[in-house]
Amino acid sequence: MNENNQTTATNIQTTSLPVTETHEEIKHESTLYAEPVAHVHGFPITNSLITSWIAVLVIVILSVALRTRMKKIPSKLQHFFEMFMEGALNLADQVTGSRKITTKVFPVAVSIFFFVLINNWLGILPLGGFGVIERGADGASFIPFIRSGTADINTTLMLALVAVIGSNIFGIIIIGLWKALNKYVNLKALGSMVTKVRKEPTVLIMAPVMFFVGALELVGEIAKVASLSFRLFGNVFAGEVLLASMSALFAYGLPIPFLFLEVLVGFIQALIFSMLVLVYFSIAAEDHDAHDEGHGHEEKKHETVGSHASA
Repeated sequence: MNENNQTTATNIQTTSLPVTETHEEIKHESTLYAEPVAHVHGFPITNSLITSWIAVLVIVILSVALRTRMKKIPSKLQHFFEMFMEGALNLADQVTGSRKITTKVFPVAVSIFFFVLINNWLGILPLGGFGVIERGADGASFIPFIRSGTADINTTLMLALVAVIGSNIFGIIIIGLWKALNKYVNLKALGSMVTKVRKEPTVLIMAPVMFFVGALELVGEIAKVASLSFRLFGNVFAGEVLLASMSALFAYGLPIPFLFLEVLVGFIQALIFSMLVLVYFSIAAEDHDAHDEGHGHEEKKHETVGSHASA
């Protein structure tokens, strides 16, 4: 009996040893990259990707709900969105300068606005306690399920590529492939060195300059991608770090003003991004040749009027 009791006590002691090892410090740090919370057939599912899926789901549900419940006498929700859309269309007209262009570009711009806005606001919700604990060589770290999709450079880079590439495709549709191509590779300017050199010798100087300006425009398109993506990512990520820092200093009361500040910043960043999308699409739809021809006709008209007046 004594031997059995000693054996049982020994077993209890050995099995209770790992319990003390579970009291470990769990780290939670803001990282520049999105953290994976799961893997599906080797494909990482990050917390920013989950937040982006939720944002898309919210937009789809809201759109379907509004579309299926539209009435001649609008409800409060329908009335709110009708006022919002009317104000947004008027604001977009001030950017594009044409309701015709606005009606074509507005669906893209407003979709990006809601996607960025919902992502920004989901990232500051007090849901930081939901997540997974991952153990690695540096110890245990906590990974939240929800993190703003716009705090991931991959998401903002994708949005920037959609805006820049989409604007160029839109320009090709509106003004044609040849005119859109000549904005960047000005073959027309090089051709004028042969066709206009007798009448205008200065074209030998101006044409290479115009061709170089087109090359700069191409560099500018690449710069647009960088500026759009890093501006949005930097502002949203800085907001996350600010809230985390304030919460670490004093968890109760202190972060609340900064929380409302981030709500405002999230709205402003979404508005700026969508306005820039409208600007890029409007610039891509401009026909510079038409403007040049218009100025040429005006100059000829003034010359004709001047000659008649002198006669």
